[in-house]
Amino acid sequence: MRVLVAEDERMLAELVAEGLRAHGMAVDVALDGDAALERLTVNDYDVLVLDRDLPGTHGDDVCRSLVASEARTRILMLTAAGQTTDLVAGFALGADDYLSKPFEYPELVARVQALGRRATRALPPVLERAGITLDSPRRQAFRDGRYLRLSPKEFAVLEVLLAAEGTVVSTEELLERAWDENADPFTSAVRITMSKLRAKLGEPQLIETLPGSGYRI
Repeated sequence: MRVLVAEDERMLAELVAEGLRAHGMAVDVALDGDAALERLTVNDYDVLVLDRDLPGTHGDDVCRSLVASEARTRILMLTAAGQTTDLVAGFALGADDYLSKPFEYPELVARVQALGRRATRALPPVLERAGITLDSPRRQAFRDGRYLRLSPKEFAVLEVLLAAEGTVVSTEELLERAWDENADPFTSAVRITMSKLRAKLGEPQLIETLPGSGYRI
């Protein structure tokens, strides 16, 4: 899942981003409305976590612009106000969900995950293929009953591969779905992560490399 956090309080934005990354999401950060609109134009996000009171282009206008573009990105609007009138106004703008500050991080993560499922093809909570069982809600993975101790990035890559249901996933798609915009497409990040994931999955090898095309299970 790829997420954009648009929040002008830098410390809060980074805390939210790190919390979401710990759950295997690829997260970018924008500190004002103008930067948020630019990133939304360039990248394909599943969810936008949007502070309503952004400097530059106001959060309301960012929301209006995204809705008008008919993008598949779902919007979770954050606000310091908790009045019913503010909630109604947020939904009237086209937001999909609404969360008042201060909020509990587990609730934020759960809401983002729920919106992400609505933005993409619905997947079952538990993916199974070739002896691998991946339980997304519990962040657990097993091979033939053996628990796999995976990093958030390894878990995200495995989830993308399993969701592909045997079709080939390119390096570019993995970078798009499991990394953020800071990932250099010319680095060996995917290859290194794939090597570590293969080692943890053990023998016999399940991840097939198709030179020039990508990977599949």
